[in-house]
Amino acid sequence: MITKEDILKAYQFRHACKIFDTSKKINDSDMAFILDTGLLSPSSFGFEPWHFVVVQNPELRTKLKESAWGATAKLDTASHFVLGLTMKAPLTKYNSSYIKNFMRDVQKLPQNVIEQKGEAYKAFQKSDFDLSNDRKLFDWASKQCYIPLANMMTSAAMIGIDSCPIEGFNKLVSENILKEDLNIDTNLYGLSYMVAFGYRVNEPRPKTRRNLNQIVTYK
Repeated sequence: MITKEDILKAYQFRHACKIFDTSKKINDSDMAFILDTGLLSPSSFGFEPWHFVVVQNPELRTKLKESAWGATAKLDTASHFVLGLTMKAPLTKYNSSYIKNFMRDVQKLPQNVIEQKGEAYKAFQKSDFDLSNDRKLFDWASKQCYIPLANMMTSAAMIGIDSCPIEGFNKLVSENILKEDLNIDTNLYGLSYMVAFGYRVNEPRPKTRRNLNQIVTYK
């Protein structure tokens, strides 16, 4: 088993890397490992409302810089650059074909369980969380897509690879690039975040955090 000390060392190692070493590339095995930890992340009802686009084409990276002001240096220097997409309502709504097929084909549930789980998912959307419009439903699904983001950054840190999460982009312009240049159906997917992976050039300053007793309350 991995020791607690080693895990905490990885969290201390991880930082939002602004510039990466262009002479170093992540090998295929390590990148597959990072993406696997995203794949294995939890999601509400287990429905995995995400898709990841790894953008390695220099021309596409240059195009993304037009709208991603927070990613300019990362797009120029990162070994691997990932777009975190979230499913929109046509895929995540309780009565969508995706949800029904997912329970049958991926989760391998028997029909009676599919019906029970489907009713619970419907009640969850309509009353428990008030996911009453497409934007609310997208925001709910997008929250889940941040779980694999965190897991991928942590797993990368555990093997000595740096990362930087990015929300500094114009959503409308960036999603138009997804549609026009990356052939993404933006009726089905929206862009939640970007994340760069690679190897640092400069050492970061020490982490600053509040004390644990300032953020945790026991009752």
